[in-house]
Amino acid sequence: MIYVKCNEDGTFKSSVDKFYDADALTEWASKTGAKAGDLILVLSGDLDKVRKQMNELRLHMGTELGLRDPKVFKPLWVLDFPLLEWDEDSERFHAMHHPFTSPKKEDFHLIETDPGKVRANAYDLAINGVEVGGGSIRIHDSSLQARMFDLLGFTKEEAEAQFGFLMNAFEYGAPPHGGVAFGLDRLCSLFGGQDSIRDFIAFPKNNSGRDLMIDAPAPIDSAQLTELSLDVVIEEKKEG
Repeated sequence: MIYVKCNEDGTFKSSVDKFYDADALTEWASKTGAKAGDLILVLSGDLDKVRKQMNELRLHMGTELGLRDPKVFKPLWVLDFPLLEWDEDSERFHAMHHPFTSPKKEDFHLIETDPGKVRANAYDLAINGVEVGGGSIRIHDSSLQARMFDLLGFTKEEAEAQFGFLMNAFEYGAPPHGGVAFGLDRLCSLFGGQDSIRDFIAFPKNNSGRDLMIDAPAPIDSAQLTELSLDVVIEEKKEG
């Protein structure tokens, strides 16, 4: 991260002084609208990654500067999410929301030419920078759903094996449908002025994933294993 401090006397102090002169930094200040006493923070890299990094920085600075009052609630709807996101490791698209989210009608033409620019017909509700609910309008057309599976890297056989029931249902006609779901524990933690939901969820878990209230996960009863025709084999850890 690069910083540029705009001093009261019109000079600059930055982490890149030896690479950029005062004229260049003055242009930076002009582009960002920075004035005397302001601090410019610059990040570079992949667009989506930098957006996430800048968001975390924004929230951190808001807390450090006392600009995030937990007793003042600022709700907003977030719209026009990308339908897909590119994964560098697998070198293919993944669904940003889920594979049944419909694209916006005005972006249908981009599915074949530039799928990364297709926007999803999805929406999230955020309060004070925290997501408390979200949802989408679902795909209800079999050909569009098949194209979506294709974009996500499913073969026709894989799509049929995992989602054949859905594609078959489309043959009988499915109306446009969608919804929204809220996280009650997240809402409660927000209204309680806490960042963690651990004290607000019905079945809290510790850092190792154990539910101490009901002692889960716990050993499986032998009768349950017999019913499911399962055997548990415990392998001894070899020291090497």
